[in-house]
Amino acid sequence: AACLEQGITTMDQADIYGGYMAEELLGQALQGTDLRNKIEIVTKCDIVAPVGRYETASVKHYDTSRAHILASVDHSLRLMGVDHIDLLLLHRPDPLMDHLETGAALDELVTSGKIRSVGVSNFKPYDWDLLQSAMKQKLAANQIEISVLEHNALTNGDVAFHQRHGTPLMAWSPLAGGRLFQDAHADVLSVLAEIGAKQGKAADAVAIAWLLAHPANILPVLGTNNMLRIQSLSDCTDIALSREEWFEIYTAALGHEVA
Repeated sequence: AACLEQGITTMDQADIYGGYMAEELLGQALQGTDLRNKIEIVTKCDIVAPVGRYETASVKHYDTSRAHILASVDHSLRLMGVDHIDLLLLHRPDPLMDHLETGAALDELVTSGKIRSVGVSNFKPYDWDLLQSAMKQKLAANQIEISVLEHNALTNGDVAFHQRHGTPLMAWSPLAGGRLFQDAHADVLSVLAEIGAKQGKAADAVAIAWLLAHPANILPVLGTNNMLRIQSLSDCTDIALSREEWFEIYTAALGHEVA
């Protein structure tokens, strides 16, 4: 409800979060309310870790087989108490993926109505192309790590690939998993704070605004239970960064001026 008050309507989940417990907690929060009709649910599958319902697994691994994907979706629907998932993401590229089998399974899930759309997470452009070649449905999104501190995707072709094709990018850990606030990155935080002070905004909101300023239309995935931070970060859409300010932040993150 606090997120909805700030205009945040997409809930990012994964079956593995919380030791395979997080989806059930979301289901409990939705139970007996009309919140489901007000939000979009994103969840992920394909990571099998030896905890929770997979505690007998001998090793952490990926599973993009048809059987696993279909079973995972059924688990997610049941735990969250919903009849469909708005966006299902394959959580990690699977080096053993049979793209024909995986693609067919994902198409099947969309056709069945259990999921509305399908995408991926942490896929490189060649992983994306391989899976897309075996699917009738268009992949809807790729969720990758992008932040002020983790900015390689901006120059290694990852962002350019999706910008060229007009496919949405979701950025996980847009605040670098909290590392942005550690002493080692005080210089970057100082620049963010200085720019934010000019507009009466917090440094973390400026860090998100830096991503939003990119023409690839990057969608930050915020991971916090802190209500004050949720409120602060909702300010990011009100922040206007000049090109020079954007590069001041980028330069601080690089540790040197651009070539």
